[in-house]
Amino acid sequence: MVNRRHIRVKVMQSIYAMHQNGSEDIEKEEKFLFYSIDAIQDLYLTMLSSLIEICKKETIFLHKSSQKHLATAQDRKPNEKFINNRIFKILTENISLSAALENRKINNWILNDDYILLLLNAIKQSKLYDKYMSNVINTFEEDKEFIVDMFMEVIVPNEKLYDYLEDNKLTWVDDIPLVNTHIIKQLKAIKPIEEGNFRVPKLFKDNEDRDFVQDLFRKTILNEKELAKEYDNKTPNWDSDRIAEIDTIILKMAICEFLKFPSIPIKVTLNEYLEVAKEYSTPKSSIFINGILDHLVKELQTSNRIVKAGRGLM
Repeated sequence: MVNRRHIRVKVMQSIYAMHQNGSEDIEKEEKFLFYSIDAIQDLYLTMLSSLIEICKKETIFLHKSSQKHLATAQDRKPNEKFINNRIFKILTENISLSAALENRKINNWILNDDYILLLLNAIKQSKLYDKYMSNVINTFEEDKEFIVDMFMEVIVPNEKLYDYLEDNKLTWVDDIPLVNTHIIKQLKAIKPIEEGNFRVPKLFKDNEDRDFVQDLFRKTILNEKELAKEYDNKTPNWDSDRIAEIDTIILKMAICEFLKFPSIPIKVTLNEYLEVAKEYSTPKSSIFINGILDHLVKELQTSNRIVKAGRGLM
């Protein structure tokens, strides 16, 4: 689930936090870095389980309505298309998801069911819901399209939900887009019920990605002074103290990858950190960083200080 760019962002944020706190305890900060990445799995399960809980709440509501003393004909025989949606059924009965929710003790919506009611109300007030419920022809593809659209258009943009997630765990703020994008991709890929149809993803693609977190963090932190010297004389129009701190961290991390990660292509490093700069630093940072790194790469290549191993790594 966690890709290399997001790993770079997490490492950058951890280094920035160390600078701000004046901390020199690498092991403590590294432990928190891994904690913040591990928490992404909880966010994923929290967001995905909201769909299950929304279905449960509506099921309970329809049952209670049918049991009212003065129940109307519509109350006694409601339109159950929503709660019978096949995607809800697949998620509710999925062993992989149930096990993950239990193992990681995800109970956010049991403790905060008012947010589920809020989301359910927003869904039922949407045009998307009206259109879905009024269509008498019901197919698996229609069910899936409705759930995907409902998640994208009603749940994800909900400001109160976003505020809750932010307040619940501050480290989730930058993880929300990553998680929601992954969930949407998974929902779109669901097929009619079959064995192995849905799987809770691993946090890291493989052990290399997990090792990359520690290696990038430690190699940057432990070599900050040396890495800074590489670009100090490449900014004649800028004093060191005038360069945004995030920019200096991005530069150090990129240079660290050039010099100490032989399996990562130069172009990959350049592209990744320029994108990170666009999102997390000042409007002109990506241009500034691109100019420095482009000049530095040529210099390092000329002096044979960049050594890359493997195909297509230059």
